[in-house]
Amino acid sequence: MKQGRKITGGKYHARRKRRLHETDGQTRVVRLGKNKSKTLRIKGGSLKPVLLSAEYANIIDKKTHKSRKAKIKNVLETPSNRFLARQNILVKSAIIETELGKARITNRPSQEGSVEAILIE
Repeated sequence: MKQGRKITGGKYHARRKRRLHETDGQTRVVRLGKNKSKTLRIKGGSLKPVLLSAEYANIIDKKTHKSRKAKIKNVLETPSNRFLARQNILVKSAIIETELGKARITNRPSQEGSVEAILIE
């Protein structure tokens, strides 16, 4: 048999490392606190606003279809991971307490640079 072949005739494939584009990015955690953000250069040379901590959220009321800016008081619960709520970390689908009432975060703050939420009853 030729070198690099299995006994059945199949090829052995050489293992390789990850390429740069395949590697994971740095995990960003958006905490509750004074507004803090930065911009990152992403693939293709574009700029991406990244949120590090947030104090306010853009909240949409379903009934009136109007949006208002409100201060976030606390993170009540996070369905994806209960420990994130204890540390006041803002992630998608987290229930937050605001000046206007309870709201659910609808975007990914670590990816978009702002906190968008919908008021819940």
